[in-house]
Amino acid sequence: MGVIVNNMPNYEPSSLLQYLVAAQQIVVFTGAGVSTAAGIPDYRGAEGVWKTRPEITIMDFLDDPEKQRQYWQYKSEDWSTWSQLEPTPVHRALLKLEQMGKLAGILTQNIDSLHRKAGSSEEYLVEMHGRMDEVNCTQCEFRGAADEWYTAFLENGESPRCPECGGWLKPGVVMFGESLNPETMLRAQQAMQAPDLVIALGSTLSVQPAASFPLMAARAGIPYIIVNQGETAHDGLPHVSIRLEGDVQELFAGAVDEAALMFG
Repeated sequence: MGVIVNNMPNYEPSSLLQYLVAAQQIVVFTGAGVSTAAGIPDYRGAEGVWKTRPEITIMDFLDDPEKQRQYWQYKSEDWSTWSQLEPTPVHRALLKLEQMGKLAGILTQNIDSLHRKAGSSEEYLVEMHGRMDEVNCTQCEFRGAADEWYTAFLENGESPRCPECGGWLKPGVVMFGESLNPETMLRAQQAMQAPDLVIALGSTLSVQPAASFPLMAARAGIPYIIVNQGETAHDGLPHVSIRLEGDVQELFAGAVDEAALMFG
């Protein structure tokens, strides 16, 4: 299915820039490669998080006090660094797309809150794996800002309890063995209802079910562009309109800047 431009339904863009100019309802799927330039490690690289830290599941967290403390230690240390980092050119380019009126949604696997820090609106942002700047209770509906809880943990080393029900608090991210939030899944599905372009940025597209969303749109005939440095699970599929290999900051942010200039 082509992108309709100026009532020309058969127009077929042939580059990322042309697609950006032509499209009016763009959904962007972002992965760890969007944030590595800010100083946040990826998950699968040689120094990635999954190579340097043991896997802690949600059941470990709930059943093993030592692993629970270990998880809080990791996340508290991460947040003490991550909260000081600035958004990358890609984060700012997505805000620019929103300001141009072309953005229909951002589906992100990232938990670093840099999309929000860049200024992306909540209505467009779907954080599929949760967010580090929040905590939630494992027993009740309590949610709150995470800063005070991370700070307290680094001071006393004690896993925090919910101020409302006394249950265990956990960082507001999806852990191994934990299902994605049903409301988040619904918002992701809604974002994919009527895009005219889907772009995946900085993701290996191998973590399910999140990575299935751009592919579902592509299978429905929506143009699908992948920009990543390294292989992805969707490489070579017939549904991919353009596959760009290289630095996502340079390739995507540069194309958005050019598109913005064309729009004045």
